[in-house]
Amino acid sequence: MQQLKGYGIICAMSEAMKSIVEHREDMLNVPKVGEIVSGQVIDKARNALYLDLGHLGVGVIYGRELLEDSEKFRETKLGDQLNATIQSLDNEDELIELSLRSISIEQSWKEIKSVLETGSILEVEILDANKGGLIVRIQGVTGFLPVSQLAPDHYPRVEGGDKNKILERLKSYVQEKFKVKIIGAERDSEKLIVSEKAAIGDEMSHILKDINEGDIVEGAVSGIVEFGIFIKFNKDENELEGLVHISELAWQRIDNPGDIVSVGEKIKARVIGVDGLRISLSIKQLQDDPWSEVEKKYKVGDEVKGEVIKVTPFGGFIKLDDDIHGLVHVSELPPEFATDPSSVLEVSKKIKFKIISLQAKEHRLGLSLK
Repeated sequence: MQQLKGYGIICAMSEAMKSIVEHREDMLNVPKVGEIVSGQVIDKARNALYLDLGHLGVGVIYGRELLEDSEKFRETKLGDQLNATIQSLDNEDELIELSLRSISIEQSWKEIKSVLETGSILEVEILDANKGGLIVRIQGVTGFLPVSQLAPDHYPRVEGGDKNKILERLKSYVQEKFKVKIIGAERDSEKLIVSEKAAIGDEMSHILKDINEGDIVEGAVSGIVEFGIFIKFNKDENELEGLVHISELAWQRIDNPGDIVSVGEKIKARVIGVDGLRISLSIKQLQDDPWSEVEKKYKVGDEVKGEVIKVTPFGGFIKLDDDIHGLVHVSELPPEFATDPSSVLEVSKKIKFKIISLQAKEHRLGLSLK
């Protein structure tokens, strides 16, 4: 009996020693900046939370660290257990300074990475805009939606490419909600890029599989830009949009698409390509090529009267008739005008030229003033 009692005392001493050793180990385990610790909320001020961190002492989370998670701050009560990241081991108040934000941001990036990998579609609110695109926020992380990644309906089509008007159009989307996909997420550089085009890609790909090269579509001009025009048309009850590049508007040279079409105008076009979500159209391919008959009207050596429609440092473009335009190169001007073509070539001026070359297949006609 005495022997059992002695054994019990030894066990109790052993447990006590174990507890002391563990406590000493805890005391020796000095935390580091960036380490996550857990503590109980012991006080809540207007702009700060105080946590009991046990043997480490008292930690504090200041208002600036709570701003981005204000909802959590409001809901936190005395006695709640919180995890936080150590920002400073000894601040001016001799407290351990903590951050809730660091943990929430790390968690946000984990969730963002997961969304990127799964290819899920998100609905985001447009917070702001700059000349390059739109600002969004996902899981508390600021992201960017570049202009190039906007869906056709939201692409800022501004005639002349006026940057201020483009920005004005982009700012009109603030507070609207767009469906997007994350296409780039780099935690180290804190870059988050999203795409509206990618979000509608699967749906559009299914629709576009029935659009074939050579199809003729009929729609209305929905936008005019310096490089061409956009046409909206319907296909199997789906509204689609294609681009007619300036080079596909007409057989003759066009400098300003707005000179030959206007927004809302009904128009037909031929599909000449489908690349991803891009539908390329042509208007001129629905018209007879005037160059196929050009050799019946003009021949090398003929003297013709033409109107100057554009002057460049390398010469001038000359309109012979509504369909056929030619080029007088600077080398074919009298020597005294070679350094300054505009001194002899004035826009709208009619001048007599000599045809020196004619390549119907290449749509080229060379003129000379020599």
